[in-house]
Amino acid sequence: AEYMGQRVRITLTSTDVRSIEKVCATLIKESQEKNIKVKGPVRMPVKRLRITTRKTPCGEGSKTWDRFQMRIYKRVVDINATNDQALQITKVSVVPGVQVEVTVSDA
Repeated sequence: AEYMGQRVRITLTSTDVRSIEKVCATLIKESQEKNIKVKGPVRMPVKRLRITTRKTPCGEGSKTWDRFQMRIYKRVVDINATNDQALQITKVSVVPGVQVEVTVSDA
């Protein structure tokens, strides 16, 4: 029987889909190369932060509105690995704009 290690949950958050998917792919590729069991990426619901504001600063003129939106994407990847393995995997993929959060719980 092989050593299981802890259950490590890697949470990725970003405002850019392409970069978060890229990081996900590299994470999974790295873990598969090291023969680590991977679950995911689980795509969490997108958070849409909306702000609606008047275009004019003074309040004069026709009532036109600007709608701004920031989308926050979240992916969750579960792996069974030891601490140092998890560190190796998460170190590899650093893309600006992607937050990587690692939580460890014993399997």
